[in-house]
Amino acid sequence: MEPKQKPRRSSSSKSPAAAKRLSSSNDHDHQSSSSTSQNLISPNGSTESFILNNLKNSQSWASSKSSHHSLTSLKGVLFPEQPHIYNFTEIRSATQNFLKDPFSSSSTSTSWRCVLRGQEMVVIQRKFRRPMETDELVDQVAMICRSHHSSLIPLKGASVSGNYIYLVYEYTQGVNLSEALRNRRNPNFTVLSNWISRIQIASDIAHGLDYIHHSTGLGLGFVHNHIKSTSIIVTEPSFHAKICHFGTAELCGETPSEIQDSDSEIKPKKSPELKKCGSKGLKFEGTRGYMAPEFQWTGMATVKSDVYAFGVVVLELISGKEAMKYEFDEETGGYVRVSVIETAVKASEDGGVGVRGWVDKRLKDSYPVEVAEKLVRIGLECVETNPKNRPDMGRVAGRVSQMYLESKTWAEKFAPLTDFTVSLAPR
Repeated sequence: MEPKQKPRRSSSSKSPAAAKRLSSSNDHDHQSSSSTSQNLISPNGSTESFILNNLKNSQSWASSKSSHHSLTSLKGVLFPEQPHIYNFTEIRSATQNFLKDPFSSSSTSTSWRCVLRGQEMVVIQRKFRRPMETDELVDQVAMICRSHHSSLIPLKGASVSGNYIYLVYEYTQGVNLSEALRNRRNPNFTVLSNWISRIQIASDIAHGLDYIHHSTGLGLGFVHNHIKSTSIIVTEPSFHAKICHFGTAELCGETPSEIQDSDSEIKPKKSPELKKCGSKGLKFEGTRGYMAPEFQWTGMATVKSDVYAFGVVVLELISGKEAMKYEFDEETGGYVRVSVIETAVKASEDGGVGVRGWVDKRLKDSYPVEVAEKLVRIGLECVETNPKNRPDMGRVAGRVSQMYLESKTWAEKFAPLTDFTVSLAPR
């Protein structure tokens, strides 16, 4: 129970200066709830005005002449699950002013492994794809932090500076699926050397993606938009899969009807509508080999484009091959593009013999052939050119789970005997 506080004037009569003094008095207490509320996402120092706007617009505050609510209670209203809204100075300190060696880096993001508030985290820097209202962004952070699934790496909080958002995820021990399948130092080795480990990973990803699309419990359907083998962590030593970057698409503004680049900073506005900023052309990001045909045309991420990317990952799991690569053609003397989808289609057309020749040789033919063929068919259904022909992830997750059970039965049936004895006595 909180200690009693002296009655305070209602927010409607509170001056901005008073609010500012109240906010600044909590600047150095990052562990307190008031610090979390004070650091609401605002890159231009307009935190106080945002809080006052919320107070003035709240009937409960306007109708009350006096209030015992502190910033802690305000934070409870805004953040029922109390996600962390990190102060940007915390992010800078943890990453050594961003001079610390990056944990990973790409053309669109940079991440750092660091310690925040005593916990090991991964901070990912990404650029906003469109202007967003502060209240919308705060709501999105709260909702995503509220979501939990065993196949998702949880978002712990966020911070904003200028046109960039810094997403804080829980650090997970393991290696990404691409490296687990394709060891650069030893191409003949893979930690996923048996069929059960691969069907387990396929099942984990399917259920995680189904949760994102349908089962967050928030009445909303999220889109991932970054499904690929490098964004899936294979945990050690259990070899389960966890999906990275959950919530990135929503928090970076990648999912509206029009995804546009902008140099505008994020500012709090009273209007719930999102401003559209002019752009010279449609700009979006994607990874070659995982982009659905309609996504390449429109740049619009949908649940169906997620299904397409999942299908590519499934085909990678079965074959061990990259989603797309270029190989030297001795006949033409040039390089030709090789897609895992194209090779899977060809193998499927050749029937069971073709599929067996296409499955990763490092499995050494030790897998249930019928299950492998069914999993190939699921992968190809997911990468159908027409998005309407792609299955729903709920249905896919159910089918893959059934295949996992069939694979377990197969493994138990053909497991090596361990309870036999040998007698060397004379007959």
